[in-house]
Amino acid sequence: MSKAFTRSAIAILSAIAAFTSVAANAQVRTEKNISLPLASEIAASAVAACTDKGYNVTATVVDRAGTVRAVLRADNAGPHTIDASRAKAFTAASAKNSTSAILESVQKTPAAQFLPMIPGYLIVAGGVPIKSGNEVIGAVGVGGAPGGHLDEQCAAVALDKVKDKLI
Repeated sequence: MSKAFTRSAIAILSAIAAFTSVAANAQVRTEKNISLPLASEIAASAVAACTDKGYNVTATVVDRAGTVRAVLRADNAGPHTIDASRAKAFTAASAKNSTSAILESVQKTPAAQFLPMIPGYLIVAGGVPIKSGNEVIGAVGVGGAPGGHLDEQCAAVALDKVKDKLI
């Protein structure tokens, strides 16, 4: 065998061994996510908090990937509140931040001015991430109160009620 062939063979075998070593060390990632019972409880608590204040709202809870887990629409809540609450929840889960904080960033930071153009985003207060420790496991969006800040207050009340379950 020639020296060039031997060197090529050694290089190929070394590359295969390195790749096999990386693949052998690859692990399945474990992530926390929101359960259906907890999502349902948060949605119900958010609607109840707003109903107590006289607001007819819809609350939507999404998982960490922005997929809907629970939706609850109060009697007399407008039909638009379903899509608004879902979009607020999606935005908060995707950005891992409250929609009110994102709105403030868009208003104050030129680089953030294009965030509202992201498909599915709704940059209006009322979306709040749901965290277990420091990890975002979902988000709740509320729509229908006479102001996004009031929607967000109802979401905060709901999250406060389940804070012991988010550990």
